[in-house]
Amino acid sequence: MKSVNVDRIAQSWNKGKLIGQKAPLKLKEIWAIRIRLELSHRVRDLALFNLALDSKLRGCDLVKLRVKDISHGDRISSRAIVMQQKTGRPVQFEITEQTRNSVSQWINYEHLGNDNYLFPSRIHGSPHLSTRQYARIVSHWVEQIGLDPSNYGTHTMRRTKASLIYRRTKNLRAVQLLLGHTKLESTVRYLGIEVDDALEIAEQTEV
Repeated sequence: MKSVNVDRIAQSWNKGKLIGQKAPLKLKEIWAIRIRLELSHRVRDLALFNLALDSKLRGCDLVKLRVKDISHGDRISSRAIVMQQKTGRPVQFEITEQTRNSVSQWINYEHLGNDNYLFPSRIHGSPHLSTRQYARIVSHWVEQIGLDPSNYGTHTMRRTKASLIYRRTKNLRAVQLLLGHTKLESTVRYLGIEVDDALEIAEQTEV
């Protein structure tokens, strides 16, 4: 039996790939994408972008949302609760007025019914956007505003608002609940808090 060079295998699978957490968006980048989507009248993408930020859901949960998951009758709810596929635990999230307006516009534009998937796929045989399609859409968003898509991904959308909330409040427990994490340690690792805070302190310290 031939010996296997483990180091060579480890180098080959990740060659040329960025390994680690995907960066969250900054406020100016959020608005750059949002304004671009509004000006180009991309109704679906604007609804998807806004809801992805508000919900902080994993891609697998976001793409499977149905209209009834976020609405009561003809009105979009200000809060919603979704069962997470990964953990089997419910997570609640807010839906801001801006997001409610864009989602409502998309539902009316597409004539979606209560039981319809919120983001139907345009590919025959697929009932809703796949996580792969969603990933490609996110890459297109960031590339359009001049960012390197290899540094961003679907977890960018999940991390962005959570990171902003933590920066403003330093309330880890609140962010843990919003992300639906079972352990606080998971939230710390997910946000990269220890490293980011250490760098922030270092930047503010003159020698």
